Amino acid sequence: MKVTILALGKLKEKYWKEALAEYLRRLSAYGKVELIELPDYGAQEGSPQQIAEKEGKDILKRLQQLSALGGDTHIIALDSKGKQLSSEDLSKHLDELKLRGKSKLVFIIGGSHGLPPEVLKQAHESLSFGKQTWPHNMARVMLAEQIYRANTISNNHPYHK
Repeated sequence: MKVTILALGKLKEKYWKEALAEYLRRLSAYGKVELIELPDYGAQEGSPQQIAEKEGKDILKRLQQLSALGGDTHIIALDSKGKQLSSEDLSKHLDELKLRGKSKLVFIIGGSHGLPPEVLKQAHESLSFGKQTWPHNMARVMLAEQIYRANTISNNHPYHK
């Protein structure tokens, strides 16, 4: 399975980069992994709504490119209103997607203003890391870790205890 993480902005701090790189490296044992970082727009780019619209257009453009590769792409948006799954349930869900022929997963992490409705409409589903607010840098690391954990659960690897 190919996993693409589509995120706004670049990680700046060394510790976030190193943590993400470690989980992406581990995850590569289970398939191809790609991180796509799109520009995030600062306050000088307009109001929160204008910024979200610009970021949304960039995300939709990239999604169109990724989805053009075939119907085997499944898009999952990270959104505070999304479905909450345990690690075990995420593992089962990803296994079910594979069985349904979905060989490409695209996870979307929005900017500080969230994902605009037109991006959420393009996603096949939304997932949430809970009701708490997490820094976007941490969300990337958490997502990579949870995808890795899901794969270890599916493969009876002792990582998940």
